[in-house]
Amino acid sequence: MTEPPSPVAARSERSLDELTASRLTLDDLVDRSALREMAGSFYELFQIQLMIYSEEGILLSAVAEQPELYAYLNEFSAPREALVELARRVRAIDPRPADVTEHCITGAVYQVFGLDYDNRQIGRLILGPFRSPERREVDPKLVELEPSLDPEQLKALFARLPLATTETVALIARHLKGALDLILFSGHKALLTTNMHLASVRDSFRELQEKNAKLQEAYNRLKELDRLKSNFLATVSHELRTPLTSIIGYSEMLSEGIAGEMNAEQREFVTTIHEKGEQLLELIMGLLDLSKLESGTMSLHKREVDVAELLDDVTSTLQPTARRKGVQLTSSVGAGLPTLWADPERLRQVLLNLSENAIKFTPEGGTVELSAAASFMDVDAGEGDADGMVLFTTKRPAMSLVVADTGIGISEHEKARVFDAFYQVDGSSTREAGGTGLGLSIVKRLVDAHDGRVEIQDNSPCGTRFVVTVPRRRASISG
Repeated sequence: MTEPPSPVAARSERSLDELTASRLTLDDLVDRSALREMAGSFYELFQIQLMIYSEEGILLSAVAEQPELYAYLNEFSAPREALVELARRVRAIDPRPADVTEHCITGAVYQVFGLDYDNRQIGRLILGPFRSPERREVDPKLVELEPSLDPEQLKALFARLPLATTETVALIARHLKGALDLILFSGHKALLTTNMHLASVRDSFRELQEKNAKLQEAYNRLKELDRLKSNFLATVSHELRTPLTSIIGYSEMLSEGIAGEMNAEQREFVTTIHEKGEQLLELIMGLLDLSKLESGTMSLHKREVDVAELLDDVTSTLQPTARRKGVQLTSSVGAGLPTLWADPERLRQVLLNLSENAIKFTPEGGTVELSAAASFMDVDAGEGDADGMVLFTTKRPAMSLVVADTGIGISEHEKARVFDAFYQVDGSSTREAGGTGLGLSIVKRLVDAHDGRVEIQDNSPCGTRFVVTVPRRRASISG
């Protein structure tokens, strides 16, 4: 199966005549890194947020940090919907034949300017939000829209928006467009030169396409082999579990003296059999969980979860292990923590795996702490209309579960790989601790199944912090 041409390939197929005609787009001409640098310089000078769009509606550069006022308003359903509608409306403005001023429900102002090149509009520049000197407070209609808003807080947050007149903003835009014109000219010149070079290597590109097609075919074969591998692991693990359960059961009965008294050496042997059987069963269960997650057959049974009870359960479960290792294991949860919509068993498995790892890699005398706190996470592009939220960052209520240790830590270059199945960080400490390399891979997949994310942070002065962030509410409920 042949892959569609890449953007670079598509541009290489365009003739020199096309590139010298009036069909050039802003994306053709502009160097995005130079554009970002220029936009950043203007923002540092004037502290007014700016966004640059191509004529086709592609966001090419944005210097925009969500104002505190909009972060506050996003906590309320009606203002948030109004802001989303404003974002869509501002993005759709056509600043022809003259620049356009758009007012926000807060009373702040946006200005939209056309970007021209070679007597043709090829993009748009959006500056804002900012407040004009004539307006000192938010628009009263905002409080009418959402009566539960705090007027004093609104007034304080509105005062923190950058202050400017529309004339000043227009002057800023004029200087910005002048600088951009130089970038466009340089980009046009570089594009023509690049196209001449690309024309000479088209044959090589086509050959590369053929190789990519072969690589895709090989990738598909490897993907099928990986599927067969997962099925094999699941089948073998399932078949091994039955006899292994019998081995563990009989070793327990022997240890309890059901088959008669044993001397110390015999009891030691039977205890070893039982312990190794438990370790092997844990590995088999890990393989089964991994195969279910990879095949998508593992189902989650979500309900409201008391996070404090969950952390207490995990802590009490692992206390004996921590004491044997000489590690202090604690948990802390703030008062009034809301419940979490999740599968309690799978979330418990996540915390157990992370905590067992933390205890394993923490030396004697170290500490492992479990904690939880309410937080927020960005709405994914797949949830709702992401295009309408470009101007405003919408946050979704979430819960952050943290497992922090004072152990050996994880080096920066290893952080991206520790979630791979069967991968283990190299070094004597890992070999001494043992393990199969499945725990973190299962953690990553279970967190993904909850639409969450897991991050690895350094724990000052030593150790590691695993932060699991999971949406606090059902996906169908607005945040």
